[in-house]
Amino acid sequence: MTRSMNDKLMTLAGRLLVAAILIFVLLPTIVVFISAFSSTSVLFFPPKGWSLRWFERAVSYDDFRHGFWSGLIVTAWASSLAVIVGAALAIAIERYSFPCKQVLEGILLSPLFIPHFTIGLGLLMLVSQLNLGRGYPLVIFCHVVLVLPFVLRSVYVSLKNLEQRIELAAASLGASPLRVVLTITVPLILPGLFGGWLFAAILSFNEFTASLFITTQATQTLPVAMYNYVREFADPTLAALSVIYIAVTATLLIIANKFLGLGKVLNVEASH
Repeated sequence: MTRSMNDKLMTLAGRLLVAAILIFVLLPTIVVFISAFSSTSVLFFPPKGWSLRWFERAVSYDDFRHGFWSGLIVTAWASSLAVIVGAALAIAIERYSFPCKQVLEGILLSPLFIPHFTIGLGLLMLVSQLNLGRGYPLVIFCHVVLVLPFVLRSVYVSLKNLEQRIELAAASLGASPLRVVLTITVPLILPGLFGGWLFAAILSFNEFTASLFITTQATQTLPVAMYNYVREFADPTLAALSVIYIAVTATLLIIANKFLGLGKVLNVEASH
């Protein structure tokens, strides 16, 4: 009886701890969400009144709209290129042996532990030395480098869950390695490819630290436009835009998880 009571107390304590951690993590988001509906022209918490006018300003402000479309251009190119390059590299690293394979993998995964501002500053110095322009190609290249590790992770997991005997059977029937990859491997890892693309797109669209160094007024993404805005204004517009950001991102992830099971794709839940 005592042991059963202890188990119940431990379970309750664990749930309370998890709840406390969730509240602590979500508290800034809750504050921003509430502040977005403030009626005052100065960011203030708790709000003295309620209004939706800051949401209207968030979607009508010219710099935000330009940053949104610039961000979409960069995100579409960066995430698509990252999936193509990442899938090819992941298959090569996972399925084949070649010299310096571990070195190559370490270089590809290095953006996970190298600060993003270091990568952005390094690219800025490089293009300055080479007298190259800071156009969309530079921003897209930078974002591909930053999101590539997440695509590799997604494809790795899909390859681990793939029954390799299917590929061997196709090869034994005379299919070339390229045909095996295109007709067997790629179709079977499509959920992992889409999961990698989705996470790459979300990370690219939200990337700020490196983008701050390499974007110009013509190529600035939405996070950079938000940073420039907060340097001049202190109204709740950014809070309203943040709420829109969170709602759209959460909706995309919920839909993707519903139809693809991203937990299994990314190996964060057990397969049945």
